[in-house]
Amino acid sequence: MLERSQHGDVVVLRWNDGENRYRGDSVAEWHATLDELAGSEGPLALVVTGTGKFFSNGLDLDWMGANRDESPAMLAEVHRLFGRLLTFPAFTVAAVNGHAFAGGAMLTCGFDMRLMRADRGYWCLPEVDLGLPLTDPMFAVVSARLPHATLHESIVTGRRYAGPEAVAAGIVEATAAIDDLLDAAIEAAAAMAAKDRRVIARHKQQMYGEVAALCGA
Repeated sequence: MLERSQHGDVVVLRWNDGENRYRGDSVAEWHATLDELAGSEGPLALVVTGTGKFFSNGLDLDWMGANRDESPAMLAEVHRLFGRLLTFPAFTVAAVNGHAFAGGAMLTCGFDMRLMRADRGYWCLPEVDLGLPLTDPMFAVVSARLPHATLHESIVTGRRYAGPEAVAAGIVEATAAIDDLLDAAIEAAAAMAAKDRRVIARHKQQMYGEVAALCGA
């Protein structure tokens, strides 16, 4: 599901699993991959992207409905994933290639830089339309990384933001054409890969440690 490629000191993870939803197996693979990368030594930066129309569409509600006994533990692991990304000991870039909805939008909030496809795809927190309020860890993650006015609009109205709108709202830093998106993300990550990972980790812990702890990370 997570396809890995190496570009100098930059590791690219391509989530290639349809709509890239969180299930028990996909979340376990995320954690195993982060364990390996976080434990590595030397220069490193991380880029994550999706496939086709989807960056991530969030929780797999069908899987959760069919696996009710496992769902609480899986959701806790999703929370922990968000917290781990917020405090990951290297520079991280999300190359948002398509739709980032609900938990997929929350995932982008864990990255140090977010680049989004310019012409297609939406970033959206639709929980108000789904009748599913944010959990406390989810709220902590999005409130840690979104401007307050954008936080209010996104969670109260469920607005869908296209790429240029997401830049204006402070959700992502820039947009790019789809053919240039991954290269732009790799270039941005490569410029940061030689930075002191110990200091990066410490600074992220200072900024987001309380949120990560709430997430169980």
